[in-house]
Amino acid sequence: MELHSFGCRVLEEKRIQAAFALLEAERGKGYFPGFSALVGQGDQTLASSSGGFTHPVSRADNQPVTGSTIFDCASLTKVVVTLPLLLILVDHGRLSLSDPVSRYLPAFAGEGKEQVTLQHLLTHTSGLPSSLDLYSHGWSREQIVEHVCRASLTAKPGERMVYSDLGFILLGEIASALLRQPLEQAARRLVLEPLGMADSGFCPGDLLKPRIAATEFDPALGRHKHGEVHDENAAAMGGVSGHAGLFATAADLAAYAAMWLGRGTYRGRRLFSRAAAEAALRRWTAQEGAARGLGWVLRGDTQDGAGDWFSVRAFGHTGFTGTSLWLDPDGERFAILLTNRVYGGRGYSITRLRACFHNAVAAAFR
Repeated sequence: MELHSFGCRVLEEKRIQAAFALLEAERGKGYFPGFSALVGQGDQTLASSSGGFTHPVSRADNQPVTGSTIFDCASLTKVVVTLPLLLILVDHGRLSLSDPVSRYLPAFAGEGKEQVTLQHLLTHTSGLPSSLDLYSHGWSREQIVEHVCRASLTAKPGERMVYSDLGFILLGEIASALLRQPLEQAARRLVLEPLGMADSGFCPGDLLKPRIAATEFDPALGRHKHGEVHDENAAAMGGVSGHAGLFATAADLAAYAAMWLGRGTYRGRRLFSRAAAEAALRRWTAQEGAARGLGWVLRGDTQDGAGDWFSVRAFGHTGFTGTSLWLDPDGERFAILLTNRVYGGRGYSITRLRACFHNAVAAAFR
């Protein structure tokens, strides 16, 4: 296990070592082949650790995981790409959260869909189902979006929270249309480049393959996915979608976390307004067990992964591949955990380890 503590006086060294040791112990049991973790405060990295390998079954492509290893972030895409693009558009008066989705996607109509707003999509309260098989039919990107627009609602808009990839697929398409750029280009121009996230993006390509952690074995390919997005629907959309597809390093995500702790500003550069940041972190859902901001998971949600010691103001998000980003404005601290937990299949749940890691991280702060 590689560990860097940067001579930090904010953390108790033995305690932060113990936090990272939890990850190495779980990796050692074979639950996932590799991890990269980072703990920070404000815009500073306080400690980081990595362990394991990127692709154990491949003699040609296997490398030790380091701090520069790139991971498939899965649903972190929702809050790292799609959410900030929407906030930027609201800041510039290009859209309102109360706008109906049908204003931008006319095919999204019928069965009460005219009542679904952008706010509903951002808070997973649109009534859309969690997901659909959009990948096994050979559809084009346009056909996929059309089928999402035709999907039947499972609840009335605003009635209950159902975490939905479909809503963020639509949000990504709306952002791309309004910005008049493909989603990956808009993300790079407005989010990744301003934050210096040089190692992050969609469809990383073969040149970066030695730095990428492989994910699940794909029977159709006859090999593990390595540099291709794990999510089947995102793959069917060419690797670029508003719900999944982002690849990133822990260090790049640290810059993104610091921007949120700075309420939209990172090292003097403003990405979006303080008003937008504060609105995104307000609870928008009333349903018990559903504590959602705009995109973000808040404390008290059934998917709350912050553990026991992060404050009531903490917020975060997870990704199916075994990734997470959690921030706590109290103390301006954050924890990033990237793994390829789906490498051996989808049976291992990282939920408990994530919470225990966050507890140990919180306990390490003086």
